Amino acid sequence: MSTTKEKKISRLIPQVMILFAIGIIVTGIITFFTQRSLSDSAIRQQTEARASEIGKLVKASIREYPAYERLLSYWYTNSGEMDIEYDAEYGPDTETAAKCLDFSKRHPDVQLKYVTEREFDSLEPEDRRLYAEITYSWLITRLNQIKRSNQIDYLFCVATDESYGTQFFLLSAADPGATRGTSYEEVYPLGHAVTVGQDQQEAMRHARAYSSHLASAGVYVDYYTWLGDTDGHPVFIGMTYNLSGMRASAASQANKETLYAMIFQVFLSVICLLLVFWFVLRPLKRVQESIRLYKQTKNSGAITEKLKEIRTRNEIADLSDDITDLASEIDDYIGRIETITAEKERVSTELSMAARIQSAMLPHIFPPFPERNEFDIYASMNPAKAVGGDFYDFFLIDDDHLGIVIADVSGKGVPAALFMMASKIILQSCAMLGGSPAEILTKTNEAICSNNQEEMFVTVWMGILEISTGKLTAANAGHEYPVLRKPGGQFELIRDRHGLVIGGMPGIRYKEYELQMSPGAKLFLYTDGLPEATDAEGNMFGNERMIAALNRDPDAPPALVLQNISSEVDGFVKSAEQFDDLTMLCLEYVGAAAQQSGSRCEPAV
Repeated sequence: MSTTKEKKISRLIPQVMILFAIGIIVTGIITFFTQRSLSDSAIRQQTEARASEIGKLVKASIREYPAYERLLSYWYTNSGEMDIEYDAEYGPDTETAAKCLDFSKRHPDVQLKYVTEREFDSLEPEDRRLYAEITYSWLITRLNQIKRSNQIDYLFCVATDESYGTQFFLLSAADPGATRGTSYEEVYPLGHAVTVGQDQQEAMRHARAYSSHLASAGVYVDYYTWLGDTDGHPVFIGMTYNLSGMRASAASQANKETLYAMIFQVFLSVICLLLVFWFVLRPLKRVQESIRLYKQTKNSGAITEKLKEIRTRNEIADLSDDITDLASEIDDYIGRIETITAEKERVSTELSMAARIQSAMLPHIFPPFPERNEFDIYASMNPAKAVGGDFYDFFLIDDDHLGIVIADVSGKGVPAALFMMASKIILQSCAMLGGSPAEILTKTNEAICSNNQEEMFVTVWMGILEISTGKLTAANAGHEYPVLRKPGGQFELIRDRHGLVIGGMPGIRYKEYELQMSPGAKLFLYTDGLPEATDAEGNMFGNERMIAALNRDPDAPPALVLQNISSEVDGFVKSAEQFDDLTMLCLEYVGAAAQQSGSRCEPAV
């Protein structure tokens, strides 16, 4: 057993190490993705800020020409008629320089770069086209410079329709040696139109609504700045950046920072593990050893000395103090338990002896009068606790008179049992002195009331059977109704007249009545524990079930009658706890040999 426990303890450090390792991994993952997210956000912000400045620069370059709106409109509507020198270099030998010289000869009073809208509108169509070609080449050259100096992947100016589904390229900057064409990733010439996707359409809508917008498109980002409207067509300055390089660099930096963070976490974890082992696990090991020592020795003093070695000023020291106090309390508690257990065993022994004495006080040998065949009698008493307050009795007053008693003392347990034994002795003593049942109950009541300091009482039904004639004289002191079965008939309740309970009040006079028992008649007596037997739902057995159970086999002998009733009650209450004492008595009158024919069982007053 101890080896297994040692193994469990030895695995604690690896378990803590696993937890730290999981924490390091989780921290690394969180750090990595946090760094990536922050890097992407920073790249996006930097790109947007940079593109915004470039957009302003491009917009200023276009608006540097006072007639730029007329030029944009002219380029849009006459793109197929223009002879444009793309990517022209400044110098006297260029085609654009020749065009400038030609235009200056025609209009010596007009400054090329500062042609106003009115001046542009006043030009002849041929001169207007010439001016549009010159300014276009100048502007393309300027955009090329801006693209190269700012390392923009694509820089362009486009016009679009109301649905934003088509882009018409007005200006498109290029790197040296780049191919101008209409294929994908080529630099588009003036007048080329392309159909764009939903993402770019939304980007242009946002740019129109908020002046500018940055939209992601895979490894690229598109930035649009609204320039204005030309002939009802929105015009945008667009920039495209390939961020794969920046993102790769950011990812590499994030990987390094994650690695550094994890190394730092490992270093901290090792220090934490050492501190946990020294300040937590070692003291806990002492506490555990002390608990095991107490389990073996049950000596609180021994573990008190061992726990004094723990000198930490934290919860573990409080725990050791609590364990010391608990061990002392357990020692005291065990001592009290041993005393209580011994006392309970003594009480249990005494209760068991009291139950045997009580049982011995009641008639328990059947048949009780084997030499008498004029009647058959059987009785039983089942207490709710070890001892009870119910009792029954039957005895021969003389050769021709049989006394029958069934009684129920108030309360349960030992007090009821003591009162029951006193009541039984007094009642039997009064009966043996002679007299009718009413007189016997009256004398018994006076005797009990004379010294009843606890104010207990007992219900009693008493009858005296004249064996030779079958005449039964009875009196009832607050007890349950008797049940009578005529020969060949059914059991029925006899609703006799009740008197006050015995012990209730002195000076009570009881009345009696007579029943004529014919041969074959049966008398069934019981205490309230029978009709008031209760099942788990709170339903009571009741008098109706009792009579029905008696009449299932009315010809059964007294012993079998009681057995049948007990089975019915057990089947009704099932697992419910017995609430009250249950006592029953059954008498069958056989009759004297000379009177076994022609007799009837009739009640008489």
